[in-house]
Amino acid sequence: MAKHEHGSMDISSQKKTFSGFNKAVAWSIVFIIVFLIFLAIVGG
Repeated sequence: MAKHEHGSMDISSQKKTFSGFNKAVAWSIVFIIVFLIFLAIVGG
């Protein structure tokens, strides 16, 4: 069985994916809040 060394795996692509996911979530939240404010103003 191969010996595992903690921290030896290349995780650059996982970090990139997670960063992109965080940005998508943040922009989605901003869009939803702006959209709800717009509905509150227009809807009355």
